[in-house]
Parts: sequence; structure tokens; C-alpha cells
Amino acid sequence: MTRSIRRLSVVLALLLIALLVNVTIIQVYRSDDYRARADNQRVLLEEYGRERGPILVGADPVARSVETAGTLRYLRVYPEGEKYASVTGFYSIVYGATGLERTENDVLSGSSDLFFVDRLQQLIAGRQPRGGAVTTTIDARAQNAAWRGLQGTRGAVLAIEPSTGRILAQVQAPSFDPNILSSHDPAAIRDYYESLLDDSAQPLINRPIVALNPPGSTFKIVTAAAALASGRFTPDSVLPGPAEYDLPLSTRTLRNWTGEECGPDEQVTLIEALAQSCNTAFAWLGNELGADALREQAEAFGFDTAFTTPLRASTSRFPDSPDAPQTALSAIGQFDVRATAMQMAMVTAGIGNNGVVMEPYLVQEIRGPDLAILRTSAPREFQQAMTSEDAADLVQMMVAVVDRGTAGVLRGITTPDGQVVSVGAKTGTAQTGRDGAPVAWMVALAPATNPQIAVAVAVEDGGDNEVSGNAIAGPIARAVIEAALR
Repeated sequence: MTRSIRRLSVVLALLLIALLVNVTIIQVYRSDDYRARADNQRVLLEEYGRERGPILVGADPVARSVETAGTLRYLRVYPEGEKYASVTGFYSIVYGATGLERTENDVLSGSSDLFFVDRLQQLIAGRQPRGGAVTTTIDARAQNAAWRGLQGTRGAVLAIEPSTGRILAQVQAPSFDPNILSSHDPAAIRDYYESLLDDSAQPLINRPIVALNPPGSTFKIVTAAAALASGRFTPDSVLPGPAEYDLPLSTRTLRNWTGEECGPDEQVTLIEALAQSCNTAFAWLGNELGADALREQAEAFGFDTAFTTPLRASTSRFPDSPDAPQTALSAIGQFDVRATAMQMAMVTAGIGNNGVVMEPYLVQEIRGPDLAILRTSAPREFQQAMTSEDAADLVQMMVAVVDRGTAGVLRGITTPDGQVVSVGAKTGTAQTGRDGAPVAWMVALAPATNPQIAVAVAVEDGGDNEVSGNAIAGPIARAVIEAALR
């Protein structure tokens, strides 16, 4: 009996120790994680009693709190809800917070350590604590242009300032109204949320940074960068450009989108191959370079790396071990190559920034309740993706795509004083998109010398050839560029 009691005592002691360890881990080491959980409604209810800080685009709030006469003292409102939903997310009593509402919650709620002195002063003065403000990097004109351009489509736009990595526009279509999800009516919130989940167009997906699609021929700028980096090719190097390319180790063939050869005697220069978006030339080039060289170049631009802006983006990818025919298809952005609009904007921006890829970021400043600047984001270099000399050559190749190639819709862009802007670009159409639908792409940078903006547009259900990229995605890219250069 004594032995049994002793064993039971040991077991109970071990359970008590385990309980104490678990409580310590939860209360000390993981308390911040539990407070930050989107479904922690106790914290949300507590925060509804204080004025939450605004999310700003320039000096204008795209998310702010207004006082009510209800039980919940403050209501979150979004003056231009759907347009900025990809940036702000929502702040819901039922479903928690998403977007910047979630990632910057400690600032917006006023719980950040940055506000310690301010909270102390408010406590002494007997004032209700207030949240701080988050100023985004978004350019309102570029955002407006992207929003207008995407109406009636299913797609995404993301624009970056090449020299810094500042995100200038981030728009999804279709979008959703965060005002409904952030209301004080739980029944209406649930009904609307369920309708969004049931929508086959998936409006809750943050398409610019989450949706992964084959980049199609826009990936040819990555293949071209790898060719220049190899030292074996220049823009004037001559490549085979037949109407059809026999895929190695396969009975399948790859055709050009025009159905014709790319040059006299089935020969074409690298610069003209990019301008015409010659599939057979780039498939051949991919096999000449090899999968390892393509993967190394893609990763130098950010593929296979996870980025937060602070919103978490999907990781764009290049296939692990493609065989020869798969490598040929990968070289033209097909097979298992997948990219977000943000990733293709990063590639384009890196080429325009002398080969240096900057980390994209969405938050410019953190401000206190009195709007005094407490912290400013500094640009951070991701890595040098290519030499400045090769980048300059590739920019000129992309200019040829606009001047005499498949991106003619971008010709003739002018500055406010009437100066014609030189633009570099690449069209693309992926034959296999979401639900098997094609995706029309356009990536572009402007001005070609010292670019101020790099933009990627992806329109799902967008057509089946390079003309689609120019006709469907191109006008949206043009509108965003024109707005950003004003």
C-alpha cells in the first residue's frame, strides 16, 4: 500500500510540474502570441473601448475609428473599403483582424512599447489611451489607376519603386468590403463572410501577394538575365528560332504563339527573341543554360524566398529537378514555375535598379497618437541579382519589347510636361492558370533610365497568346505608370 501511495505521489508531482511548466510557457513566453491571435476576442473587446489609430495613405485615412453610442464604443470604418482591402484587411469582432490591421495591431491599438511614455502621460492625465497611426507606402494615384483598371476582371496589380522597394500600388479584383466585416452586427458579418467564402472568384484571397500563377513569357526576362550572366550570350547573340521546337527526350513539340518562325532562316537575335516573345528560341536557350542556371537566376530575384511586407506573401517557386523538356518549358514560365504579382514586380524592379533587388515593404512610418513620427522604414537590399552592365543590356531589350515588339500598348507615355517616356516591358500569357484558365501578364518599368516604378499586372481568364498580355493587362499597366509619373 505504501509503495502504491508513493508511486501515485510521484505521478501527481510530475503532473503538477508539467502543469506549472505549461502555465509558465503560456503566460511568460507565449503571452504575446496568444494576445496577437486573430480569434482572441477578449483582447478585441478590450480594444474596442479605445480609439484605434488610422491607417494612412499620404495624409488620408483609409482605415479609421469613429465613436458610437453603442456598447462597443468605437467602430472601424474604411472610406474606400474595397480599393484598399488588400492593404488594410479588416478588423472584425467575429473573425479577428487581417492585413495591416493584424500585423500592425500593437501600433494601431496603442499597446506597442513605442508608446510607453505616451501611455504614462495619458494615465497621469486621466485620458483614455489612443492608438498610433500607420502610414503606408501606397501612392494614391497609382492605387486609383490600378483599381479602375481591374474592374470587371479577376486579377492583381502590384507596383514597386525600384530604388527602395516601396510598394506603390497593391490591388486585387474582385475585392471585398471591410466595412461590413468590421461592423458591430455579428449576424451580418457572418452572412457576408460566408458569401465571400462561397464565391468561386475567391475575393478573400490577397491576390497581389498570395495568388501563385505561371508567369508565362514574363519569365523570359529571368531566362534572358541568366543568359547574359553566363557570359556566353549578348543581346546580339543569334539563336535558333524555328516555328516549332522539338522538346528533348520527348515526342512533343513547342510552337511559337504566332505559329511562324521568329526570323529569316529560322535565326533570331536574343534581343529580337525577347521583343517577339519567341518561345522556341527561349526553350532552346533554357536547355543550353540548364535548369541549375535558371534556378540560380530566379532565386537571385527572390524565387524560393519567403517575404513579408509586413503582410506574408506566398513563396514563388522554380521547379526542383526538371528534366530537359521540363527545363525548356520552365524557361518560358510554364511547367511548374509559379509566381505572385509581387515577385514579378520585384524581378522587373531589380532589373531597373542596376540589377539590385530591394526587399518590398508596405509601411513607411509609425506615428504616435499625436501623429509625431516615431519610426521610419529604411530601404533594405535583398541582393544583387545581376551585374549593372547586364541589367542595362536587359533594360534595353525590354525597351525593344515596347518599341517594336509585343508590348506596343505602352508606347507614347508622356510626362506632365509632354516629354515621351521610354518604357521597358514584357508581355506574357500562361496557358495553365487557376482552374485551368489562362493568365494574361504585363510587367513594365518606367522611365527606362532611372526607373521610378516597376509594375506587374496579372489578369486571370485573360486570353491565350501574347496579344492578350498586351491588350488585356497592358492598358492597366499603362494607366498605373501614367498615374505614378504625374
